[in-house]
Amino acid sequence: MSLTRRLALSAVLAGLASPSQAATQSFEAFLEGLRAEARRAGISSATLSRALSGIRPSDRVLELDRRQPEFTQTWEQYRDARLSQTRIDAGRRAFADNRATLEAVQARFRVSPRVIVAIWGLETNYGGFTGNFNVIEALATLAWDGRRADYFRRELLAALRILDAGHVAPDRMRGSWAGAMGHPQFMPSNFDRLAVDMDGDGRRDIWESRADALGSIANYLARSGWREEELWGREVALPAGFDPNDARRENTRPLRDWARMGVRRPDGGALPVADVEAAILLPGGAGGQAFAVYPNFNVIRRYNPSNFYALAVGMLSDRVA
Repeated sequence: MSLTRRLALSAVLAGLASPSQAATQSFEAFLEGLRAEARRAGISSATLSRALSGIRPSDRVLELDRRQPEFTQTWEQYRDARLSQTRIDAGRRAFADNRATLEAVQARFRVSPRVIVAIWGLETNYGGFTGNFNVIEALATLAWDGRRADYFRRELLAALRILDAGHVAPDRMRGSWAGAMGHPQFMPSNFDRLAVDMDGDGRRDIWESRADALGSIANYLARSGWREEELWGREVALPAGFDPNDARRENTRPLRDWARMGVRRPDGGALPVADVEAAILLPGGAGGQAFAVYPNFNVIRRYNPSNFYALAVGMLSDRVA
C-alpha cells in the first residue's frame, strides 16, 4: 500500500475512533438537555455542576461498546479461568477476614455467606478491581451515542440521583466502561433499588464499605427469592442412556425423581432424599460435567443471566467456605 493510501486510511480510522468536532458540540447539546431533565427530576444544580463539568465523550468507552467480543468460550475454558486455585485461596481469606460482617449479613438477609463471597469474587476479585472509568462520563457517552440510548440515559439519571443523595463523591464514582459500580458491580438503577447501608453511617457506599457491598449483594439475592434452607445445586453423575434432551433448565422435577432415574453423586453415592425441584444441566454437552440445579441457581442467574456464571458461582461458593 502506498504512503498516500496509508495516510488516507489512517485518517478514516481516526475519524471512526474519535468524535468529530460537530459530534462533540452535539454532546454539549445533549448535556444541556440532560441538565434540564435532571433538574425537573429534583437533582440539584450543585450536583449537576460537580458531576457534569469537564466530561466529554470517551473514545475508550465507545471502542469497548463497539468491540464487545462474541462469547465463544467452552464451559471448561470458562470454568477453569474463574475457578483457579488463586481465586479459591483468595476467597477463603476474604471469607475469614470478613466473617463477622458476613454473619451479620446472613442474620439480616438469610442468604448464605459463601454465595455472597463467590459473587464478590467473580465480579471484582473480592474488591481487587472494581473499574476505573468515571461512571458519569461513561454513561453520558453511551446515552449520547445513540445505541441503547434510552437505557443508558435512565442509568445516567439514576447515577446522578446517587450523587445528589450524598452516597459517594463524583470523583469516587468509578466503575466499568458500561457503568457497573463498586464491589458488587451494580448498575445505578440496581443501586437505587437494592444497595443497603449495612454499616449504619447513613450512606450506601458500595465502593469503600465492605459491609455495604456485601449486604447489597445479599439484598439482591434475597429480593430475587433466595431460599436459605437450600443449596444452589450439586454436581451429579448420570446413568447410562440418559437422554441429553432432558437436560435443560426448564425441565424440573423433584430431586427424588431424578434419583429414581439413576442420577447419583459423582462418587456413586445416592442423592439426598428431598422434595426440592431440580433440573439437570450439561454445560459442556453430553459426556461432560453434569449438574442438578435447584431454585437458588435461578436466583443467582438474576444477578447475571448466564448458566456458566451461575454454575461458576455455585462451584466457587462450595470451595471458599
